[in-house]
Amino acid sequence: MIPHDIRIAHPDKLYIGGQWGESAGGKSIEIVSPNSEDVIARVAEAVEADMDRAVTAARKAFDEGPWPTLSPAERGALVRRMGEELQKREPELARAWTLQVGGLASFAPIMTGGATASFMQIAGYADSFTFVERRPSFQVDTAIVAYEPTGVVAAIAPWNAPYGIMASKVAYALVAGCTVIMKPSPETPLEAYIMAEAAQAAGIPAGVVNLVCGGRDASDHLVNNPGIDKVTFTGSTGAGKRIGEVCASRIARCTLELGGKSAAIVRDDFPIDVAAAILGNTITIMSGQVCAMLSRAIVPRKRHDELADAIKAVMQGIRIGHSEDMATQLGPLAMKRQLERVEDYVAIGEGSADLVTGGARPTHMNKGYFVEPTLFANVDNQSRIAQEEIFGPVLCLIPAEDEEDAIRIANESNYGLNGSVLTNDVDAAYRIARRVRAGGFGQNGMKLEFGLPFGGFKQSGIGREGGVEGLAAYLESKTILLDGAPANL
Repeated sequence: MIPHDIRIAHPDKLYIGGQWGESAGGKSIEIVSPNSEDVIARVAEAVEADMDRAVTAARKAFDEGPWPTLSPAERGALVRRMGEELQKREPELARAWTLQVGGLASFAPIMTGGATASFMQIAGYADSFTFVERRPSFQVDTAIVAYEPTGVVAAIAPWNAPYGIMASKVAYALVAGCTVIMKPSPETPLEAYIMAEAAQAAGIPAGVVNLVCGGRDASDHLVNNPGIDKVTFTGSTGAGKRIGEVCASRIARCTLELGGKSAAIVRDDFPIDVAAAILGNTITIMSGQVCAMLSRAIVPRKRHDELADAIKAVMQGIRIGHSEDMATQLGPLAMKRQLERVEDYVAIGEGSADLVTGGARPTHMNKGYFVEPTLFANVDNQSRIAQEEIFGPVLCLIPAEDEEDAIRIANESNYGLNGSVLTNDVDAAYRIARRVRAGGFGQNGMKLEFGLPFGGFKQSGIGREGGVEGLAAYLESKTILLDGAPANL
């Protein structure tokens, strides 16, 4: 059962070792529309035995080749061919995002096209990255540093941006020479099916790309499999801690891109109406379900009430509706449990801060997982709504005494993924950026550039994705000391 405008050949099967086959469990996963609450698709559910088969296939493809022994240029050519297959299917990928998580149809082509462009950019590293280099040495005639693939990679992607995040992980792994097992979120598997079909159509060798979609127990089993050399995970900090513990137990490599509670500092020089427009509209992007979301706004106390009123006006003007309506600005949350999570936090917030606007389901939406954009004011930064990731369209407005106090508040968090300062003074923006403990920082809004390193400090993760740093995460360096220079160096 798949929507007619998404052409997946084998939704009832898994892709392992270059073949589409039945799940050992014989069960399926239902995908529910957040707009209508109806089941819109079903795909095969992988169980523990399927995870083991995928590891065996990926292990064989890595240990016996030919993928790791191909030249970087040969790998890059095949990865680009896979990217070309994905380009052909961008309308399906965009449609899948809208259907599965309620992503806005108006934004889906931009998001999907950008993800494919990033995939192709990463493919280009096969030609530009120096995989083998000669270094100066005081001990031997020839010192070589070679960068070799980490091995078999378990790529685990979240449900909010399933295509772009999985595509990045797969592209880096393949360019590096790794083999990969795609484990998408059970809420959003359709993009990974399209990616598996694109890999097959591009001629990626059997076992190099595999697809298994399973629940929590099967996924944990995959991570625990000793045949996995590296786990690359994007998702919640709680799940990331579990994966980190498992990898640490056998010194497996891991990249963890986790949660955030990012702060935007509003300086005195920045106009209130412009700040309100930025903050009030940013929190609705992807219904607030963005790990790098600016969900805390820190403002001088003397400007707090004025900014609260201005953000309220912006939020109350936002058009809420079905994600397929091109006029919609705020669509549904991705699933029922996410709606319930946001509602729980709203109730918590009402006991510790001032609810300025929002917090309820829209009265004109009878079905679907919708919630109004929500603003809390006079928020104590130590409160739960300021410290915990809500992952919805909920903004906390926090008063500060001065700039120094604002920086202190921004850093007073277990997270450190993103940040921003709203100011017209570029020197002040740079000064504050260097003092806020976050992996990314932008002037005047949520600025993200996925061609550059992306990742977090503290509990926001380990490692980086994006840029050449993203490729390095899938490579091991090897030092070779020789008495002379080899002919093929």
